Amino acid sequence: MVYILLGTGFEETEAIAPLDLLRRAGVSVMTVGISGKTVVGGHGIPVVADITLGEMDLTQMDMIVLPGGLGGVASIRGSREALDAIRFAWENDKFVAAICAGPTVLSDLGITAGKSVTCYPGCQEDMPGTHYQEAPCVRDGKLITGASAGCAVSFGLMLIAALKGTDDADSVGKQIVIR
Repeated sequence: MVYILLGTGFEETEAIAPLDLLRRAGVSVMTVGISGKTVVGGHGIPVVADITLGEMDLTQMDMIVLPGGLGGVASIRGSREALDAIRFAWENDKFVAAICAGPTVLSDLGITAGKSVTCYPGCQEDMPGTHYQEAPCVRDGKLITGASAGCAVSFGLMLIAALKGTDDADSVGKQIVIR
């Protein structure tokens, strides 16, 4: 199971594009509302989450995904339960993925220390001890990071490749006519 955390003010593209691509690939994915089922993104788009934080089954988790958006990132930081779920994923060798400002939360938790990462330009200043790369997406073992909303499709395809292999990611890329 892949859980995508949605906090008030999340970046809609960074959540919905990977969600769509993962489901096209046949991956079980649930969106998780941090403060309730209906979560309003940073551009005023309300999304009805599949479940709330308290309904997550961490024992079934293969990956946790943090979209960016400054409000969404602040929502994640403000939730002990969300932070505990992220920490649980990392400590139990699950994939942890974040895009845009999301990787800064991972830095706060010590997950990015010594790792190759990318993030929204300028956010790397909030991620000391990392090997920042100016790239759309970066994978370092079980850690996957993306740069921005403009990289959300590449990020989603990298998530598929991590979970199901490059053939499945390439298949979805062809399906959506990625160029």
